[in-house]
Amino acid sequence: MPGRAYDDPPGARAARERLVARIAMKYPRVPARVLDAIGAVPRQWFVDAPLARAYRDRPLPIGWRQTISQPSVVAIMTTALDLDPRHRVLEIGTGSGYQAAVLSQLVAHVDSIEIVAPLADAARTRLAALGYTRVEVRTGDGYAGWPEHAPYDRILLTAAPPKVPDALFDQLAQGGVLVAPVGEGEAQRLVRWRREGGRLVEEDLGRILFVPMVH
Repeated sequence: MPGRAYDDPPGARAARERLVARIAMKYPRVPARVLDAIGAVPRQWFVDAPLARAYRDRPLPIGWRQTISQPSVVAIMTTALDLDPRHRVLEIGTGSGYQAAVLSQLVAHVDSIEIVAPLADAARTRLAALGYTRVEVRTGDGYAGWPEHAPYDRILLTAAPPKVPDALFDQLAQGGVLVAPVGEGEAQRLVRWRREGGRLVEEDLGRILFVPMVH
């Protein structure tokens, strides 16, 4: 649970409740525990925006030509991971740290990689100040993953590669799930892979739009 380093005024908590209610109404398949996790994370500290704007269901800029995903997309992708409290998760694309904070409410540990050093440094500081002790942030190239901490039960990409690199599939545990936006521009699709025995079972979850995943 987050600590008390940053204020979380009643107005922010009320805004989160309204946001969670909107997501629940629009996406009834999002489970209650995912909604509770989104409702627990003070999104106003992960964006440079007024409180009212921070809780709109919209992506927002976070600098360095990157964005924070809209909360409903965070809910959809978190749901697609099919998380268990025992899981260890690898996130590619820390950004401001918001998705990692949500994941950390639901799993045992999150490793998160961010290629933009100032974003990684800021996210690491922010997450620590807010008390998210289950998240470790590394500055690095997400295409390589985090092999020394592998295998992972779940892997989530929050930027879109033309195709998922083999290095990430290699770091996915047996029975594990990888969720990623794949493709370029308007042609992107959200795809889920599940490792079953010696094969990867692929499922198209629909259209999506994310910033490109870069080296």
